[in-house]
Amino acid sequence: MKDKKITIAIDGYSSCGKSTLAKDVAKELGYVFIDSGAMYRAVTYFALQNGIINADSIDVQKLISLLPSINLHFEVNSTTLLPEIYLNNKNVETEIRKPEIAARVSRIAEIKEVRIKLVDEQQKMGQGGGIVMDGRDIGSVVFPNAELKLFVTASIEVRTQRRFDELIQKGITTTRQEVQENLTWRDLIDTTRGESPLIQTEDAIILDNTALTKEEQLAHVLALVNQLISSK
Repeated sequence: MKDKKITIAIDGYSSCGKSTLAKDVAKELGYVFIDSGAMYRAVTYFALQNGIINADSIDVQKLISLLPSINLHFEVNSTTLLPEIYLNNKNVETEIRKPEIAARVSRIAEIKEVRIKLVDEQQKMGQGGGIVMDGRDIGSVVFPNAELKLFVTASIEVRTQRRFDELIQKGITTTRQEVQENLTWRDLIDTTRGESPLIQTEDAIILDNTALTKEEQLAHVLALVNQLISSK
């Protein structure tokens, strides 16, 4: 199975476990995992740090003018063996996971020029296969020819609890209501934006993990990969 490298695109709603699944699949297959969402979060962090986001407004033209100065790359953490994102050579993996970033990232992801820049970088990263990438438009825009496309979903209640537990574990104070409101708002923005909205492509396999453990989900996807590669 590891001799043939394919591209695996994983799309889905916020906090449905896309990144966890993508990391686990990549680890099992010996593939490269790329967290596309982290890239949009890093741009959002950059915008906050540079006064581009004020209250509820975004200076879109200023952000566009500064895009050439935004350099992103991933480096593998020697302890966790997972890739972490760097913004202009600074590790911002922790900063981009905070609520203030989550509350604004969907608005940043709406901006056409931001998406063009990041999609181009993602496609370069994925040249040659052996890639597992998760996000909102991976199967529809970034890798439309991916051999395996998954569309991951789960109930809003389960997603809320997962995200809440994750934030509490990181020492971030919030409430379940705040988390659910943020997820509901992000779902609306992600599915209705004009640029590369979150959609389920016709050739994507739906994976509802509401009642699945991480182990069951991983086993299911690895079986799909095995089946796909064996049929080639």
